Amino acid sequence: MIYLEKRLELLTNQHSFGNIVYKFSFGGFPLSLKSKSVEKRHKQSEVRRLRNKAAKSSARTCAKKFVAAVHAKDEALAKAKLQELCKELDTARGKGILTRNAVSRKKSRMMKLYNVSFAAAK
Repeated sequence: MIYLEKRLELLTNQHSFGNIVYKFSFGGFPLSLKSKSVEKRHKQSEVRRLRNKAAKSSARTCAKKFVAAVHAKDEALAKAKLQELCKELDTARGKGILTRNAVSRKKSRMMKLYNVSFAAAK
């Protein structure tokens, strides 16, 4: 029964302590959202977090596909996936999701993997 109450609490994002109901929780601690600006800021940060998470996930997926193409020894597919990965990373950088150094590091490592894998074939 306690499990179901906790699950319902998580689904509704409402926490009650005594006669006070808190709408959101952050890090396990309830936030008393007394002002509208605090509530709006919380919603905005949640939207940004989900957007950033999607962009990072997309970049990671491209990286996995590129590595799979390299391990399959398919140079044409690997080159296409590398270009797609670079585009995803540059897009994430442009939106401020990833830092300049992080993007450069990831691109450099992937380029090195591509060059090492297919340089011997040429």
